[in-house]
Amino acid sequence: MTDKIFVGGGGKDYAHPQGLNLKYANRHGLIAGATGTGKTVTLQILAEGFSEAGVPVFLADVKGDLSGLAKPGSETHKLHDAFMSRARTIGFSDYHYAACPVTFWDLFGEQGHPVRTTVTEMGPLLLSRLLELSEAQEGILNIAFRVADEEGLPLLDLKDLQSLLVWIGENRAQLSLRYGNVSTASIGAIQRRLLVLENQGGNNLFGEPALELADLMRTDDAGRGMVNILASDKLMGSPRLYATFLLWLLSELFEELPEVGDPDKPKLVFFFDEAHLLFDDAPKVLVDKVEQVARLIRSKGVGVYFISQNPADIPEDILGQLGNRVQHALRAFTARDRRNLRLAAETYRENPAFDTETAIREVGVGEALTSMLEKKGVPGMVERTLIRPPGSQLGPITTAERQDVMSASPMAGKYDTLLDRNSAFEILRARAEEAAQEAEAAERAEEIERHTPAEREYSSARRYSGTRVGRSTSRTTKRKDTFASAMSDAVIKELKGTTGRRIVRGILGGLFRNR
Repeated sequence: MTDKIFVGGGGKDYAHPQGLNLKYANRHGLIAGATGTGKTVTLQILAEGFSEAGVPVFLADVKGDLSGLAKPGSETHKLHDAFMSRARTIGFSDYHYAACPVTFWDLFGEQGHPVRTTVTEMGPLLLSRLLELSEAQEGILNIAFRVADEEGLPLLDLKDLQSLLVWIGENRAQLSLRYGNVSTASIGAIQRRLLVLENQGGNNLFGEPALELADLMRTDDAGRGMVNILASDKLMGSPRLYATFLLWLLSELFEELPEVGDPDKPKLVFFFDEAHLLFDDAPKVLVDKVEQVARLIRSKGVGVYFISQNPADIPEDILGQLGNRVQHALRAFTARDRRNLRLAAETYRENPAFDTETAIREVGVGEALTSMLEKKGVPGMVERTLIRPPGSQLGPITTAERQDVMSASPMAGKYDTLLDRNSAFEILRARAEEAAQEAEAAERAEEIERHTPAEREYSSARRYSGTRVGRSTSRTTKRKDTFASAMSDAVIKELKGTTGRRIVRGILGGLFRNR
């Protein structure tokens, strides 16, 4: 099956090979099923198949199990005999243990190479989704991005955006005349959301060096596609951050990759685990964007595979574009579950040999209903399939083994050091310092101008008297008045300042304590 990825054995006695046609692998797909039915293993064997065919893969490791792709399976594993028996049952004569070339990534830089983007690349739409902003707050964010473009202010990290919002708040009167109302309440709400994001570790996502998409589309020396694994067990603590990052990555692939039409095999395959997080409470404009990306990105040679517990988690317009499907068992405990199960069964091309709805309930662990695209992109008849065993290790590798893989990776050292070049934060700070210096110089000039008339009056008095003024009473009085006035001004200025407030608080505090 050189033109297909072997998925398992189907039909009676599982004797009929079931495979995913590489030519139609960029038509997207779905892996669905209840927890514990084998979705992770299906994802693992598909990643192995794509890698062996020379197709790079990007996937999120939500539970930490998929790191085993970097290590071959072992004959000492407790499931070794079961795997060998299954391989014989489905006629998988070429079954053997083998590892995949793997690159580990991590937004937090702990279990993989750091992966970052810039605030500008994320854009206002996805950033608004990430921050859960209202319509008015999203409008302010759009103004911020417009101002950044017009003022030449690069937005690289969160402090750049925070400092720009402060500048917008200070100049809101002028900006409101041009862009509409800019309220301090909306700016404050965005700043608080940014603080929450920063506390959740979102500041690790923004900065430089930014991820280069070419680093996700590599092959090893043997021509096998690189399997890029994003460590997501910690990231799932911030599900909105997880979903927004993966959607951004899809959008970047869509924007940057050239059109290739229908290639013989995909340029990249993208697995989106826990896909329901992308659509939960998502505004229509975001769902429309996902639909647009899913519909058009296949012409860029990218296949997107959504993994979720139930097909009902995926919007219908997007579900209709997922031609390659692996449906593990679904459970029906409620009336809603039964309706969803019935709807899931109706999306498959019927097989007269069995009832699809009943089969979805009955398939066991490691078994699934499969329907793959055939010639001319026609959906294949649904088939009951026993999924083949994985060739890589089932389960996670150790921390030491992960570090060894990371150290030997070509990506080692490329993204490790965070860069902080001149951007909006530094530019606005420099402008503020320059404005402060100009204000101080103007204040000094005003002070000099304020004292000049008195000096001129004194000089005029000397010329009018026609005598040399010595230590006269008038001069002594003038000096005393000037000194007293200066002292009075200094005391009043100090009382108005921090020291004065402390003295007043001390006096009043003492009075109220005595009372």
